[in-house]
Amino acid sequence: MTIFRSFYSCLILQVALTLAMVYAQDDQSGFISIDCGMTPGLNYTDKRTGLNYVSDAGFIDSGVSQKILPAYNSAELDLQLTTLTSFSQGTRNCYTLRPEQGKGNRYMIRARFTYGNYDLKGQPPRFDLYLGSDHWDTVDFSMSLAMDYEIIHLTSSDYIYVCLVNIGLGIPFISALELRLLDSTMYAGQLQSLALSVRTNLGTSETVRFEDDKYDRIWYALDSSKTTNLVTSGTVSSGPSTKEKVPSRVMSTAITIDNLTDYLYYSWEATDANTTYYMYIYLAEIEILKRNETRQFNIYLNGDHWEGPVSPLDHMTSTLYSSFFNSSSYTLAMNKTKNSTLPPILNAIELYTARQLLQWQTDDKDAAAIWSIRSTYRPKKSWQGDPCVPQASTWVGLNCSYNDRMNARIISLNLSSSGLDGEIAANLANLTMIQSLDLSYNNLTGVVPKFLASLDFLRILNLTGNNFTKPLPAELLAKSNEGLLLLSIEEISNQEKVSCPTGSCKKSKSNKVVIPVIATATIIFVILTALSILWIIKRRKKVMNADLDSIETRNRRFTFSEVRSITNSFNTVIGNGGFGTVFHGSIGDNQVAVKMLSESSAQGYREFQAEVHLLMNIHHRNITSLVGYCDEGSRKGIIYEYMANGNLGMHLFDRTSEILSWRMRLQIGLDAAQALEYMHHGCRPPIVHRDVKCSNILLNENFQAKLADFGLSRAFATEGATHVSTGIAGTPGYLDPEYSTTNRLTEKSDVYSFGVVLLELITGRMAISEQTFILNWVNSIVREGSVENIIDTALQGEFDIDTAGMMLTLARACVNSVSTQRPTMNNVVIDLKNCLEAEEDFHNAIPDNIDGSISLVPDLR
Repeated sequence: MTIFRSFYSCLILQVALTLAMVYAQDDQSGFISIDCGMTPGLNYTDKRTGLNYVSDAGFIDSGVSQKILPAYNSAELDLQLTTLTSFSQGTRNCYTLRPEQGKGNRYMIRARFTYGNYDLKGQPPRFDLYLGSDHWDTVDFSMSLAMDYEIIHLTSSDYIYVCLVNIGLGIPFISALELRLLDSTMYAGQLQSLALSVRTNLGTSETVRFEDDKYDRIWYALDSSKTTNLVTSGTVSSGPSTKEKVPSRVMSTAITIDNLTDYLYYSWEATDANTTYYMYIYLAEIEILKRNETRQFNIYLNGDHWEGPVSPLDHMTSTLYSSFFNSSSYTLAMNKTKNSTLPPILNAIELYTARQLLQWQTDDKDAAAIWSIRSTYRPKKSWQGDPCVPQASTWVGLNCSYNDRMNARIISLNLSSSGLDGEIAANLANLTMIQSLDLSYNNLTGVVPKFLASLDFLRILNLTGNNFTKPLPAELLAKSNEGLLLLSIEEISNQEKVSCPTGSCKKSKSNKVVIPVIATATIIFVILTALSILWIIKRRKKVMNADLDSIETRNRRFTFSEVRSITNSFNTVIGNGGFGTVFHGSIGDNQVAVKMLSESSAQGYREFQAEVHLLMNIHHRNITSLVGYCDEGSRKGIIYEYMANGNLGMHLFDRTSEILSWRMRLQIGLDAAQALEYMHHGCRPPIVHRDVKCSNILLNENFQAKLADFGLSRAFATEGATHVSTGIAGTPGYLDPEYSTTNRLTEKSDVYSFGVVLLELITGRMAISEQTFILNWVNSIVREGSVENIIDTALQGEFDIDTAGMMLTLARACVNSVSTQRPTMNNVVIDLKNCLEAEEDFHNAIPDNIDGSISLVPDLR
């Protein structure tokens, strides 16, 4: 009997393990699979893939369901591509995805389009595809009538909005929309998002996707007649260098060539020579090699040696990764080494292009609240996509504040005459920044909740024309009596006054509760409406300038006409940038620089406001001083102290400008470092500049350096915080690679950028020149052991080699790829002071008069 019990126990365990394995293979918990155009309420399991698809009705309210023509429907076509949803109404139509795993995860998002002449026009449209407010791609059927667009995206919000935008070249449509949760270690590349260009499964004619690939990547076959296919029946496992979890079925096939002297080629054309490609090459040895056989080869890209010699591992995946740009076409070539007896082998390739997305969206709490309100009330409004972003597509009835540089906030909600019924939704309490709420003329019932009195910024509340149960909350009436809230309410059912707690309905000029009687209702309503409109306009203007209104009196606010006078009608341009144009001006006897925001500026109002706010709160001799600002409608500008010698880059890279001596470079580096030291360690909470570069280091008439351009700066939320999670911003060449990969902004991100500036001071080379990154160039020279060859040739050898070595060592420490191994700005300042002292000692040891010549060293202290 015991033997039988053991047998059944083992059998049950075996079944459980089998079911667990089946469940693991079929796990779609991180998937959203939408069949666009399918009948609402229906769902199905795709027989080919086992994927569970649902209708798009629960993800978007607009659009018309369509079917492709039967002539385009074949047995090979995926079922979800036979239907589609078209959008003839509205310029922008958005699907809203809210994966359970939320923000901070890496997702693969795939939008699929099959035209199939559904509209009988025989003319496929062309339209834009957006992720929220960020342009993803342009859907173009010039190459094929069926297109997939796929992006790997690290989200900063719980909400993902996929939007189709009409650009006047036909009606947008979509066939299927798919989201797949990826492992966090996969594709941890240099940029936040990667748009798929090519994913190729070599050596086969079969396409591989789910369930073989548990992330449902589609590996399209490429079976070339000029190569030889290899295949193994054995399992190919993932090697230690492979984070991308390529399925065994993909790796079990490969291509090779028969002629040992030939090259194995893989080539493609770039859509734009400036496109940055990210390439993943997957290799595995899938042949059983004999004892005297070896496979070893070198890899070349456009004729330049890239990798090798390479020997693929036996039935184990290896990954080779690289990024590159600046070519209209690419050829990957592989050939065997002299010692190899076998030709090269290639199993699979993925190519992606970089997408730097800002991910500017509505605050997640506000978005969750308004979506819940939408679900509760189903208002008669066209609400879809992000509630506040982009500003041109803000939901009808909403006003938003764009003061916070990362997230928009809802400050006004008008649901008047929207057919609402039931009680006031509890989720309104989560709109913590709301200032005006209009719920008038609906069928709302129940008690007026007292949480409305807890909304700190609420100043207008219109509840007129509903059927609420009396009495009103005492807290709400108290706020009204104190003049903190303009409250409007009446009862439709019997036109009786709302019953108030004792003493709360006393006649008082300060009582803002409006309970109109029938005879005067119209007059009072008109007056209240006018007052509300005026208050909202005034309040909105105050909100847009909330940070600016607290500027000290010495930081003046100028009108546009005053700015025109200061700049002599914008007569003299002294600079240009992403913000706009910088003009020379004068206020009395003092020269100033006036930076005016361009209407086409990529930075915009948020950066303008952030910079003014920061400059009015921080003061340091190595930070540019704020003189004033202009904020008059679309005319916005910042007025600074004038810096007579322009920016550092002008003197380093423009050889027509004055050549900076070695000592001047040390002093300028120290000045800029002291500014960052103050921001990191002298401000509470600390501030990260986020765009440290030569053009943002300005020089006054004495060549004293001052840090400028704080539009991208971020303060930590609390003094003890170690990082800020934010979208990537900055300038290529100066950007911290760790920040680019993780979205974790730290003080060490500034240290990295400053290290690049130090390298520019040392070498006289730009961060990126002739497609070469300065750090790579410096490292190549260092390996040759010649520090002298790194120093700027414009100095003509007039520098101390010891201080040059000290400064170079410091710069290389700052640009360490691991942020924890970089010095703090405190340490950087100490090291630069030591360099400057050593430089002074060196010059003090040299006689001023040698052979009748005089050496002049300017004193910049």
